[in-house]
Formats: sequence, structure tokens, C-alpha cells
Amino acid sequence: MTAAQEFEKVLDKSDATVASFDQHRTPLERAQHFLHGNPAAVPLIVLVLSVSVFGAILGAKFFFALPLILQQVAISAIIGAAQTLVILTAGIDLSVGAIMVLSSVVMGQFTFRYGLPAPVSILCGFGCGALCGWLNGALIARMKLPPFIVTLGTWQIILAGNFLYSANETIRSQDIAEQAPLLQLFHGNAIIAAMFLLVFLLWHVLNHTAWGRHVYAIGDDPDAAELSGVRVKRVLVQVYVLSGVICALAGWVLIGRLGSVSPTSGQLANIESITAVVIGGISLFGGRGSILGMIFGALIVGVFQLGLRMIGTDPQWTYLLIGVLIIAAVAIDQWIRKVAA
Repeated sequence: MTAAQEFEKVLDKSDATVASFDQHRTPLERAQHFLHGNPAAVPLIVLVLSVSVFGAILGAKFFFALPLILQQVAISAIIGAAQTLVILTAGIDLSVGAIMVLSSVVMGQFTFRYGLPAPVSILCGFGCGALCGWLNGALIARMKLPPFIVTLGTWQIILAGNFLYSANETIRSQDIAEQAPLLQLFHGNAIIAAMFLLVFLLWHVLNHTAWGRHVYAIGDDPDAAELSGVRVKRVLVQVYVLSGVICALAGWVLIGRLGSVSPTSGQLANIESITAVVIGGISLFGGRGSILGMIFGALIVGVFQLGLRMIGTDPQWTYLLIGVLIIAAVAIDQWIRKVAA
């Protein structure tokens, strides 16, 4: 037997071994491996089941209200997109909501206090978001401080700065409509369009660019990523800056959604963003998950909120069920990582 024939025989045995291993997997193990490779599958299944159950209970009126759900969850999903980028690197950003509100306040104050044109004020708002994100990223990547502690601190600083700068003053909807209608650009279906466009762009970047692969690599193992040539510190700073810019976009959308500029708005944005990410199947340990899962998670929360409200149940049931979903999502993530890694 020639060397080539012996090599082909070894390959045939190897293929047979792999095929035999696949055949001996139980259905549960196959499901685990499928979910490991498709992290958005679980939230999608939960979303479809939730819509089906509430649709069966409430009938056609629930399906007619679905576009309203998209508008209600749009800001949470946009903030969730910013949170997704950070959590994929095994970090967390507790300041996303504060950055969003401060950016919206800057847009309003620069227009009405300093008399700048609305486009310039909007750019200043985006600059504010990017600056806040850079501060988070520099402290975390350059000084090696824990993301939780850093963003907990910047959340308090930005929140205080927001109230001090705005003097707790709300800019009325009528004034914006008359003098700076561009600030109210995002309303109605425009909010939904902005949400889906952002998610599509980030999905493309994360799945089809080298930068996106670097983000996943850092979350999976930053030391290994560094050894493979990834500039970990630079990418981390870029992630937090991009997160800040996305928060500024959410601030602009928030003005259109409310019609006004209020320093007290968006109080629960931090929690809502983390909730959407966790229920969406994105691992809090970093390196695994899909931004599509995040938007499914945000929609699940919206479906539960609207469905239970239409049924007439106590609002506390919504928080209870969402809490159960959060714990279940984390448990499923741990189960998938342990068995299918």
C-alpha cells in the first residue's frame, strides 16, 4: 500500500469517527450545539410564542397594536445596541442612559440658549456622547479599571452634570416645533426606521468586518486576542466611543419621541438596555451573542408590557415575568456555554 493510500485510509477513518460522534449525540445535545451556534434562536422562539399566546387571548386587536410596540421599544433597542457592543467585550456600561439624556439636553440647550442652528447643535450632542464614551473607554482600557465601577461612577457624574447644566429646565414641544423642528425629526415610523437601520448596520459590522471579529475576540479572550495581533486597548476605546455616539442618537430620537427636551427623561434606560441584551441571549461573559437577539429581547419586553396591559393585569406582573425571563436567559446561557463550548 502506498503512502497516499494509507493517508486516504486514515482520513476515511477520521470522517467515520466524526460521523459516528454526530449520530450518537442525543437530541438535547444537538439542540445545545445548535443554540451555541445560533444565540438569537432562543429569544426569537420566545418572541414568536409570546405573540402567539397574547394573540390567541386578545384576538385581532393585539396584532393591530404591534406597530405601537415597535415605537415603544425603539429607544430601548437603540440603547441596547450600544450596550451590546460593550457587553460583547465582556464589559458593561451603566452610563448609557445618562449619556443619552445629556446628549439630548446639549442639543436643546445649544439651540435655545446659545442660538446655534439645529444641525450644529445636533453635531455637538453627538460630540458630547462620543466624549463621554471616550472617557469610559480610556479609564477602562488604558488604566485597567473595572467597567462596572467606571461606568457606575461616570453615570453619577454625567447625571449630576446633566441636571446642573440644564438647571432642571424642560424645553417645551411647542418651542421646538416652531424654532428647531429638526430636533423632532424622529417621530412615528421614523423612530422604527432608525432602530432597524442601526441594528442592520451594526449586524453587518459585527459579522462581516475585521473590526467586528476583533470585538468578539476581545470578549472571548483578550490575552489571546492581543497575542494574535488585535490592538485590544484601541478597539476597547473605539467600542465605548461608538457606544456613546449611539447613545447620542438615542437622545435625538428621544426628543422626537417626547416632543420636548427633558433632563428627567430616560430614567430606566440603563436597566432596559441590559434587560434587552440579557433576554436577547447575549452572554454577559462576552464573546458570544447576536445583536439580532438584542432586538428580539427588546420586543419580548414590549410584547409582555402591552399584552398584560391590554389584559388588565396588575403592572407588577410585568416586572415579575420579565425578572423570570432574565434569570432563565442567564441560566440558558450558562448551560449552553458549559455543554457546547
